[in-house]
Amino acid sequence: MCKWLIYDGFAENDKELAEKLGYTKSSFSQILNEKVPLSEKFVEKLCAVNENINKVWIDFEEGELLKTFLSNQLNETTTVYKSKTDTIQERQMVPLYDTQASASMVSLFKDSNGQTPIDHISIPNLPKCDGAIYVSGDSMYPLLKSGDIIMYKRLSASIENIFWGEMYLVSLVNDDGDEFVMVKWVQKSEQGVEYIKLVSENRHHQPKDFHLKNIKGLALIKASIRVNSMY
Repeated sequence: MCKWLIYDGFAENDKELAEKLGYTKSSFSQILNEKVPLSEKFVEKLCAVNENINKVWIDFEEGELLKTFLSNQLNETTTVYKSKTDTIQERQMVPLYDTQASASMVSLFKDSNGQTPIDHISIPNLPKCDGAIYVSGDSMYPLLKSGDIIMYKRLSASIENIFWGEMYLVSLVNDDGDEFVMVKWVQKSEQGVEYIKLVSENRHHQPKDFHLKNIKGLALIKASIRVNSMY
């Protein structure tokens, strides 16, 4: 929810959001990291800054997080995440892949040339992208919803290539040898420089630390597309 307020333009970052809500940076951080219980006062302050926030969803997870959505028209919203080193492409055709099977997701990091795109997406003045896929699951809700499209740029999976605090498509292998691909915020880990912390936007998904040896692929999310209505 706090990330959505920043995304919606209420504040530039967590520090400014904390100040606008009347909290210090440290106390605000404790709330975000669930070090202290979510108080009714905090929820009321969130709802007061944007009347579109659904308090019932925060309290009971019923209905939608936002009260109103655009309807009765086909409305695509594109959000671009730019870094200072991005090279803007006036025109490019970004391949859209069908990744319903987890094996297809993993193979995108190994050899995308072996994957046949189902379509191509063209957005003017977009940073260079390697591909696009559909989002599944609710771990990044409300910033990303299931069915949204994310566009990504593959990076080498090394600590030097990570922009801390950015959103990534992450390919990893757990201790049992199972491979997963997920969208997460990547943050520094308190366990040391050989670890990274993967954080969800949805506060009901707990953060988890992984050793760098488990990370098999990284792709920086460059843009997202949401279709708000299909009629």
